[in-house]
Amino acid sequence: MRLIENIGEYAFLMKKVLAKPERHGVLRDRFFDEVMALGFDSMGLVAIVSLFMGAVVSIQTAYNIDSPLIPLTMVGFTSRQSIILELSPTVISLILAGKVGSRIASEIGTMKVTEQVDALEMMGVNSAGFLILPKILAALFFNPILIVMSMTVSLFGGWLVAMLTGLYTAHDYIAGLRLDFEGFTVFYALIKTLVFAFIIASVSGYHGYRISGGALDVGKASTRAVVHSSIAIILFNLIITQMLLT
Repeated sequence: MRLIENIGEYAFLMKKVLAKPERHGVLRDRFFDEVMALGFDSMGLVAIVSLFMGAVVSIQTAYNIDSPLIPLTMVGFTSRQSIILELSPTVISLILAGKVGSRIASEIGTMKVTEQVDALEMMGVNSAGFLILPKILAALFFNPILIVMSMTVSLFGGWLVAMLTGLYTAHDYIAGLRLDFEGFTVFYALIKTLVFAFIIASVSGYHGYRISGGALDVGKASTRAVVHSSIAIILFNLIITQMLLT
Protein backbone atom coordinates (compact mmCIF):
# COMPACT_ATOMS: atom_id res chain seq x y z
CA MET A 1 0.00 0.00 0.00
CA ARG A 2 2.87 2.35 0.84
CA LEU A 3 4.44 1.63 -2.55
CA ILE A 4 1.28 2.75 -4.38
CA GLU A 5 1.16 5.90 -2.26
CA ASN A 6 4.79 6.70 -3.11
CA ILE A 7 4.17 6.15 -6.81
CA GLY A 8 1.17 8.48 -6.66
CA GLU A 9 3.18 11.17 -4.86
CA TYR A 10 5.99 10.78 -7.39
CA ALA A 11 3.59 11.12 -10.33
CA PHE A 12 1.98 14.21 -8.80
CA LEU A 13 5.39 15.78 -8.21
CA MET A 14 6.51 15.04 -11.79
CA LYS A 15 3.38 16.77 -13.07
CA LYS A 16 4.36 19.82 -11.04
CA VAL A 17 8.00 19.58 -12.18
CA LEU A 18 7.12 19.37 -15.87
CA ALA A 19 4.76 22.35 -15.74
CA LYS A 20 5.70 25.35 -17.88
CA PRO A 21 8.58 27.22 -16.20
CA GLU A 22 7.94 30.82 -15.24
CA ARG A 23 11.15 32.21 -16.80
CA HIS A 24 13.05 30.41 -19.55
CA GLY A 25 16.17 32.45 -18.90
CA VAL A 26 16.38 31.21 -15.31
CA LEU A 27 15.81 27.64 -16.47
CA ARG A 28 18.58 27.98 -19.06
CA ASP A 29 21.08 29.31 -16.51
CA ARG A 30 20.27 26.59 -14.00
CA PHE A 31 20.50 23.97 -16.74
CA PHE A 32 24.09 24.92 -17.54
CA ASP A 33 24.95 25.00 -13.84
CA GLU A 34 23.59 21.48 -13.43
CA VAL A 35 25.43 20.24 -16.53
CA MET A 36 28.67 21.31 -14.87
CA ALA A 37 27.76 19.90 -11.46
CA LEU A 38 26.15 16.63 -12.52
CA GLY A 39 27.92 15.98 -15.81
CA PHE A 40 31.45 17.33 -16.05
CA ASP A 41 32.20 16.50 -12.42
CA SER A 42 31.40 12.83 -13.14
CA MET A 43 33.69 12.44 -16.15
CA GLY A 44 36.77 11.46 -14.16
CA LEU A 45 35.00 8.72 -12.23
CA VAL A 46 33.32 7.37 -15.36
CA ALA A 47 36.63 7.32 -17.25
CA ILE A 48 38.50 5.44 -14.52
CA VAL A 49 35.76 2.85 -14.00
CA SER A 50 35.33 2.35 -17.74
CA LEU A 51 39.04 1.87 -18.41
CA PHE A 52 39.41 -0.91 -15.87
CA MET A 53 36.01 -2.39 -16.74
CA GLY A 54 37.02 -2.77 -20.39
CA ALA A 55 40.40 -4.24 -19.42
CA VAL A 56 38.86 -6.80 -17.06
CA VAL A 57 36.17 -7.86 -19.55
CA SER A 58 38.81 -8.39 -22.24
CA ILE A 59 41.09 -10.39 -19.94
CA GLN A 60 38.23 -12.59 -18.77
CA THR A 61 37.07 -13.19 -22.34
CA ALA A 62 40.59 -14.14 -23.48
CA TYR A 63 40.99 -16.42 -20.45
CA ASN A 64 37.80 -18.31 -21.30
CA ILE A 65 38.79 -18.90 -24.92
CA ASP A 66 40.60 -22.20 -24.39
CA SER A 67 39.92 -23.80 -27.76
CA PRO A 68 42.23 -23.26 -30.75
CA LEU A 69 39.14 -23.44 -32.95
CA ILE A 70 37.85 -20.12 -31.56
CA PRO A 71 39.67 -17.15 -33.15
CA LEU A 72 41.07 -14.47 -30.87
CA THR A 73 39.00 -11.90 -32.75
CA MET A 74 36.17 -13.07 -30.49
CA VAL A 75 37.83 -11.19 -27.64
CA GLY A 76 37.15 -7.87 -29.33
CA PHE A 77 33.72 -8.95 -30.55
CA THR A 78 32.56 -10.24 -27.16
CA SER A 79 33.99 -7.27 -25.29
CA ARG A 80 32.30 -4.84 -27.68
CA GLN A 81 28.91 -6.50 -27.32
CA SER A 82 29.14 -6.74 -23.54
CA ILE A 83 30.30 -3.16 -23.11
CA ILE A 84 27.87 -1.49 -25.52
CA LEU A 85 24.79 -3.56 -24.75
CA GLU A 86 25.04 -3.81 -20.99
CA LEU A 87 28.11 -2.73 -19.06
CA SER A 88 28.44 0.92 -20.08
CA PRO A 89 24.75 1.92 -20.08
CA THR A 90 23.71 -0.09 -17.01
CA VAL A 91 26.76 -0.31 -14.74
CA ILE A 92 27.77 3.32 -15.29
CA SER A 93 24.17 4.43 -14.71
CA LEU A 94 24.15 2.53 -11.41
CA ILE A 95 27.37 4.30 -10.44
CA LEU A 96 25.83 7.66 -11.40
CA ALA A 97 22.78 6.78 -9.32
CA GLY A 98 25.11 6.64 -6.33
CA LYS A 99 27.17 9.72 -7.12
CA VAL A 100 24.65 12.02 -8.79
CA GLY A 101 21.52 10.68 -7.11
CA SER A 102 22.82 11.17 -3.58
CA ARG A 103 23.99 14.68 -4.48
CA ILE A 104 20.59 15.67 -5.86
CA ALA A 105 18.68 14.25 -2.89
CA SER A 106 20.97 15.82 -0.30
CA GLU A 107 21.03 19.21 -2.03
CA ILE A 108 17.26 19.50 -2.33
CA GLY A 109 16.75 17.88 1.06
CA THR A 110 19.01 20.43 2.73
CA MET A 111 17.06 23.24 1.11
CA LYS A 112 13.86 21.61 2.31
CA VAL A 113 14.85 21.29 5.98
CA THR A 114 16.30 24.82 6.03
CA GLU A 115 12.98 26.13 4.67
CA GLN A 116 14.50 27.53 1.48
CA VAL A 117 11.90 25.59 -0.53
CA ASP A 118 9.12 27.19 1.52
CA ALA A 119 10.66 30.59 0.79
CA LEU A 120 10.51 29.89 -2.94
CA GLU A 121 6.85 28.95 -2.65
CA MET A 122 6.15 32.13 -0.68
CA MET A 123 7.61 34.13 -3.58
CA GLY A 124 5.26 32.41 -6.00
CA VAL A 125 7.94 30.21 -7.58
CA ASN A 126 7.18 26.66 -8.66
CA SER A 127 9.83 25.20 -6.36
CA ALA A 128 9.58 21.67 -7.81
CA GLY A 129 10.16 22.88 -11.33
CA PHE A 130 12.83 25.36 -10.25
CA LEU A 131 14.86 22.76 -8.36
CA ILE A 132 14.25 19.44 -10.12
CA LEU A 133 13.56 20.22 -13.80
CA PRO A 134 17.06 21.63 -14.56
CA LYS A 135 18.60 18.49 -13.03
CA ILE A 136 16.42 16.22 -15.16
CA LEU A 137 17.26 18.15 -18.34
CA ALA A 138 20.97 18.16 -17.50
CA ALA A 139 20.93 14.40 -16.89
CA LEU A 140 19.05 13.75 -20.13
CA PHE A 141 21.56 15.89 -22.01
CA PHE A 142 24.85 14.79 -20.47
CA ASN A 143 24.36 11.16 -19.41
CA PRO A 144 24.38 9.91 -23.03
CA ILE A 145 27.67 11.77 -23.50
CA LEU A 146 29.07 10.03 -20.43
CA ILE A 147 27.91 6.63 -21.68
CA VAL A 148 29.43 7.11 -25.14
CA MET A 149 32.65 8.18 -23.44
CA SER A 150 32.44 5.08 -21.25
CA MET A 151 32.06 2.82 -24.29
CA THR A 152 35.08 4.42 -25.97
CA VAL A 153 37.31 4.28 -22.88
CA SER A 154 36.26 0.69 -22.11
CA LEU A 155 37.12 -0.51 -25.60
CA PHE A 156 40.40 1.36 -25.33
CA GLY A 157 41.05 -0.51 -22.07
CA GLY A 158 40.74 -3.79 -23.96
CA TRP A 159 43.23 -2.53 -26.53
CA LEU A 160 45.67 -1.60 -23.76
CA VAL A 161 45.51 -5.18 -22.48
CA ALA A 162 46.56 -6.39 -25.93
CA MET A 163 49.49 -4.00 -25.98
CA LEU A 164 50.66 -4.67 -22.42
CA THR A 165 50.01 -8.37 -21.81
CA GLY A 166 50.19 -10.21 -25.13
CA LEU A 167 47.09 -12.32 -24.36
CA TYR A 168 45.95 -11.44 -27.86
CA THR A 169 47.17 -9.09 -30.54
CA ALA A 170 45.92 -5.58 -31.11
CA HIS A 171 45.14 -6.55 -34.70
CA ASP A 172 42.87 -9.41 -33.58
CA TYR A 173 41.19 -7.17 -31.02
CA ILE A 174 40.44 -4.39 -33.50
CA ALA A 175 39.24 -6.91 -36.08
CA GLY A 176 36.84 -8.28 -33.46
CA LEU A 177 35.56 -4.80 -32.68
CA ARG A 178 34.70 -4.30 -36.34
CA LEU A 179 33.16 -7.76 -36.81
CA ASP A 180 29.42 -7.68 -37.66
CA PHE A 181 28.91 -4.30 -36.03
CA GLU A 182 25.30 -3.10 -35.91
CA GLY A 183 24.52 0.54 -35.19
CA PHE A 184 21.28 -0.51 -33.48
CA THR A 185 23.27 -1.70 -30.46
CA VAL A 186 24.44 1.86 -29.78
CA PHE A 187 20.90 3.18 -30.35
CA TYR A 188 19.57 0.60 -27.87
CA ALA A 189 22.19 1.61 -25.31
CA LEU A 190 21.36 5.31 -25.66
CA ILE A 191 17.62 4.65 -25.29
CA LYS A 192 18.36 2.87 -22.01
CA THR A 193 20.63 5.71 -20.95
CA LEU A 194 17.93 8.34 -21.45
CA VAL A 195 15.44 6.33 -19.38
CA PHE A 196 18.01 5.74 -16.66
CA ALA A 197 18.98 9.43 -16.64
CA PHE A 198 15.37 10.46 -16.07
CA ILE A 199 15.02 7.87 -13.30
CA ILE A 200 18.16 9.02 -11.49
CA ALA A 201 17.31 12.71 -11.53
CA SER A 202 13.57 12.44 -10.91
CA VAL A 203 13.61 9.75 -8.20
CA SER A 204 16.44 11.45 -6.35
CA GLY A 205 14.70 14.81 -6.65
CA TYR A 206 11.50 13.25 -5.32
CA HIS A 207 13.19 11.85 -2.23
CA GLY A 208 14.94 15.14 -1.55
CA TYR A 209 11.78 17.21 -2.06
CA ARG A 210 9.56 15.17 0.26
CA ILE A 211 11.91 15.35 3.27
CA SER A 212 10.44 16.47 6.55
CA GLY A 213 12.60 16.67 9.64
CA GLY A 214 16.21 17.57 10.21
CA ALA A 215 19.71 16.88 8.99
CA LEU A 216 19.50 13.18 9.89
CA ASP A 217 16.59 12.79 7.49
CA VAL A 218 18.70 14.23 4.65
CA GLY A 219 21.10 11.32 4.94
CA LYS A 220 18.25 8.82 5.03
CA ALA A 221 16.67 10.40 1.96
CA SER A 222 19.98 10.23 0.07
CA THR A 223 20.24 6.52 0.85
CA ARG A 224 16.66 5.87 -0.24
CA ALA A 225 17.27 7.84 -3.44
CA VAL A 226 20.24 5.66 -4.38
CA VAL A 227 18.49 2.40 -3.49
CA HIS A 228 15.23 3.19 -5.25
CA SER A 229 16.98 4.62 -8.33
CA SER A 230 19.12 1.49 -8.61
CA ILE A 231 16.12 -0.82 -8.29
CA ALA A 232 14.20 1.18 -10.91
CA ILE A 233 17.20 1.07 -13.27
CA ILE A 234 17.45 -2.71 -12.97
CA LEU A 235 13.71 -3.11 -13.50
CA PHE A 236 13.54 -0.86 -16.56
CA ASN A 237 16.70 -2.44 -17.92
CA LEU A 238 14.80 -5.71 -18.11
CA ILE A 239 11.69 -4.08 -19.60
CA ILE A 240 13.58 -2.15 -22.29
CA THR A 241 15.70 -5.18 -23.20
CA GLN A 242 12.57 -7.29 -23.54
CA MET A 243 10.93 -4.64 -25.74
CA LEU A 244 13.86 -3.85 -28.04
CA LEU A 245 15.88 -7.05 -28.31
CA THR A 246 13.19 -9.73 -28.52
